[in-house]
Amino acid sequence: MRTLFTFLCLISGLMAGSAMAQEGNLPTTPEAEPKPEPEFAMAWGPRVESEIFEYSTGGETYQGYLARNANDEEPRPAVLVVHEWWGLDDYARARADQLAALGFVALAVDMYGGGQVATHPDKAGEFSSQVMQDWPAARARLEAAMTQLREHPAVADTGMAAIGYCFGGSVVMNMALSGMPIEAAISFHGGPTQAVSTPGEFSGAVQIHNGGADSLVKREDLTAMARTLEAQGADVDVINYPQALHGFTNPGADALAEEFDLPIGYNAAADASSWQAALLLLDRALNQ
Repeated sequence: MRTLFTFLCLISGLMAGSAMAQEGNLPTTPEAEPKPEPEFAMAWGPRVESEIFEYSTGGETYQGYLARNANDEEPRPAVLVVHEWWGLDDYARARADQLAALGFVALAVDMYGGGQVATHPDKAGEFSSQVMQDWPAARARLEAAMTQLREHPAVADTGMAAIGYCFGGSVVMNMALSGMPIEAAISFHGGPTQAVSTPGEFSGAVQIHNGGADSLVKREDLTAMARTLEAQGADVDVINYPQALHGFTNPGADALAEEFDLPIGYNAAADASSWQAALLLLDRALNQ
């Protein structure tokens, strides 16, 4: 019996081994190659490019700074940026870059000619006074810039707007007061000096951002400018920011105040709030 049992076990073991050998000889199905993960569709943000933008009038050449989003294939509305009394400096260029990143073609204009920049308040006051005392010449410079800007292929034929800081704020208020063809004029801590002798009709919007603690702007002068603009047909908003000094949008204002003993200063809250209000107006006025 033990011999028979052993024999049967040997037979079953040989059969199992044969079956395993046959299994090993069978063709195997190759493993499926892993499918590549689909690429995630990523959008490109703005790619701001800038260039020197020259224009001429009255025998003088002016060197503006044009900024636009090079990734934008469609023409976009244009915004003029008018600098502080220092001239077309890095601050004005930075604001133009910001507007370009947000979908506008921004031209920081040169109001002094040849790209001149003042490094002392005395010279800055001299430059700015010369402009404001001869508004016809100032208007001619702005018109030359606007005329050439309209011919740029990146600029849409949907109207323009102008924003300005300090001296530039005074300029854009007078642009509206003289009836220049802009859809909106936005002033940041601009002096309400009327340089226009004969105001013209203006049906656009004017937004005036003023420091509540600005000792360089008299409240009665600001009110008079707003009322004069309204009388010419403008839709005027004056926004005062408590505790904000003159120059409240410029992060470099504190250093300038210390260096030259000027009553100016940066205010982050007023800067952010005024910028947001300005963008909403630009969107409404230019993007319809």
